[in-house]
Order: sequence, then C-alpha cells, then structure tokens
Amino acid sequence: MDYDIKDLALAGAGRLRIEWAGRSMPVLNKIKERFKKEQPLRGLRISACLHVTSETANLMTVLKAGGAEVRLAASNPLSTQDEVAAALVKYEKIPVFAIKGEDNKTYYRHLHQALAHEPHLTMDDGADLVTTIHEKKRQLIKNIIGGTEETTTGVIRLRSMARSGVLSYPIIAVNDALTKHLFDNRYGTGQSSIDGILRATNILLAGLTVVVCGYGWCGRGVASRARGAGARVIICEVNHLKALEALMDGYEVKPLREAAVEGNVFITVTGNKNVIRLEHFKRMKTGAIITNAGHFNVEVDLTSLNKISVRRRKIREYVEEYQLPDGRLLHVLAEGRLINLAAAEGHPAMVMDMSFANQALSVLYLKEKGKNLEKKVFPVPETIDREIARLKLSSMGIKIDHLTPEQKKYLQAWKEGT
Repeated sequence: MDYDIKDLALAGAGRLRIEWAGRSMPVLNKIKERFKKEQPLRGLRISACLHVTSETANLMTVLKAGGAEVRLAASNPLSTQDEVAAALVKYEKIPVFAIKGEDNKTYYRHLHQALAHEPHLTMDDGADLVTTIHEKKRQLIKNIIGGTEETTTGVIRLRSMARSGVLSYPIIAVNDALTKHLFDNRYGTGQSSIDGILRATNILLAGLTVVVCGYGWCGRGVASRARGAGARVIICEVNHLKALEALMDGYEVKPLREAAVEGNVFITVTGNKNVIRLEHFKRMKTGAIITNAGHFNVEVDLTSLNKISVRRRKIREYVEEYQLPDGRLLHVLAEGRLINLAAAEGHPAMVMDMSFANQALSVLYLKEKGKNLEKKVFPVPETIDREIARLKLSSMGIKIDHLTPEQKKYLQAWKEGT
C-alpha cells in the first residue's frame, strides 16, 4: 500500500487517540453502523485533504465502512498527528500522506499522491485539493462527481471559482451547515484557539488585552472564550454589521491601528491576508503575542516583520521572538499557522462529531445526486442538517417539544390574525 508518514511504529498510540475521540462522536458512530449494513459508498473513490487528527480518522473509518476507497492527505503541515496517520495506515489500511512539519514541496507532493487513484469525490479543508486538480490535474475532472468543503476559507475560494466560471464540478459547502458553523466555528474554534495559545505560551489571560481581528462565527467564539478567561477584548472589523453586533455584544470596537497600541495578544480570524501588517507591528508594545486562528498562514504579514527585525529566535516550541531595532520584542506563535491545531489538538471531538457527520452524509448525497447538480457551490441540504441536530440531541439524552396538529395548521394558514 502506498503511503508516506513519519513512523509506522507510532500506530499503537494513534489507535488509542482515535478510540478516545470516537467515544465523543455518537452521531458519526450511528452513521457508521448504517453504512456498514448498507454499503452505500461501495465502489466510490474519495480523495481527502483534511487535518490528520483523531477526529478525522473516525470520519475516514466511516467512509471505509460504507464501502469507499479513501486516500488522505493533510490540509495543514503543522496539524498532523503522526501517531494517528500511522494508525490509519497500519490498522485501517487507509493510505495516508502526511508528516507533521512537512515543507511546502512535500505538502503538494502529498496532495498529488492522494489524487493518484483518480477519485470520484474530493473532500477539502481549504480548497487546495480542488485548486490542484483544476491547475495541475485537469484530466481527473472527467471522473469527478463532486466534492465537499469543510472550512470558511475554502468556501470563499470555491465561490470565487464558481463566479469566474472555472469550477468544473459541484461542491457541497459543509462549512455553511448550521450544525457545522454555529457549533464547530464558534465553540470549537473558540475553545481550541485559546487552548493552543495557552499551551504555546503558558500566559495568564486574565487582565490582558486581547485583540480579535474578525467577528464571524470563529471570531465570536474566540472573543467569548477570551472574555470568559478574564481578558479585556477589543474587536477589529471591516464589516459594519459585524462591528455593530460586536459592540452590542459588549465588546470594544476599534480600528486595528488603534488597538495595536493597547493589545497584549492579537488573534486573526478573518480568512484574509496581511491583516496584521507593518503599520501595526510598528505600534505594538514589547512582549506582544501574535497568532492566527484563520485557515492559512497569510493573515499575519511575516515577510514585513522579518524585514524590520534585527534578530529572530525560537524561544519556546511554538514561539518565535522577533526583536525590532528599538529593542521591542514581538512574539509569533506557530509560524502564523492555525494555532489550535499546531500547538493544541484542534476542535474537541464532541463538536467535530456534527461537522464530520455532515461530511459523511454530504458524500452520500453527492453520490446519489451529484451528476445532476450544476457546477457551483451548494449548501448542505436542510434535511441533513436537521437530522444531524436530532441525532446529536438524542445522543445527549435531550428531548424537545413537537408542534400540535393545531399549531401546524396555524403556521400554514394566513387568514387567522388578531
């Protein structure tokens, strides 16, 4: 079997991590039971580019249980859990191409290896697999039914491709499912990003000023958890509605140029590039910590920071210290990559349960309907979203009310008023 991982001897530890995560993924486990019986994905080849973590491993085993032939590459060089990659190869016989800390050349070689079996479906977290196909391997498109996209940044890229008329097969935007972004983005990113910052630095957030750039669902989560830890939180936004919402939620709202003077910790969560740049570095106080919780390592302009620094050194495992000409010290975490996956373990399995349940059922939907879909980005069907919410509540022992026949009739009528 073709694969490229760090060390197969790590597989035992990886199997335990996968098992531990699986205990908190009851919805995905329910789908796995169904897939084992029905084998609805038999004969389907899937190429996946996702964070190689214990949660992702559980998704891979579900797809395989459904009869699919799966290949997995990492969507981020620093997020790979090497022991999990080894366990998937050794115990599940799933080809994995991922090594924590791999360089850019290896990263793209791994994407090509994941595509080597000429997939019918793609699964992406950031759209690198889709863009690689469109730019380097267009011969594969004739076999592809559709794809799924896990994260905000990838959805933005794919919608841009669709608008430009270059997207060559339909994509399901898993990120936009309510059971994904309302929970994964807000609670998962919120908790795991703060977790990553604390593991990397061991600072006390209480009493510090935390500047959050971006108030989307991920930004909301990060800001909430930082405030919960006792920090003063400033929100920086370019969207008037989101800025107004942040203000109404009780946060200070300022331009980043002003916040740069006050912040102790800066967290980008925007999906855009060069959010924190030269004009901001020049105004930051010594000791400032700069980190990214967006998908790609482009949100912090490290090129400019390098140019103005007189010294750079690694002071902790995930902390690089940049000394400016006037003696001020700025600290960048995890090379500007996703802090929650580089320095911590990513989202808790409990929240990824819903995200990956959306992935699994969206794959099945694409197999059944993909050939009839237009070449654009689609939302997850509402029936899938609602079923995942139902299964999640059921797994937690939570019951809810139901509409009475009278209430259903009232909601469908228009004549009854005051």
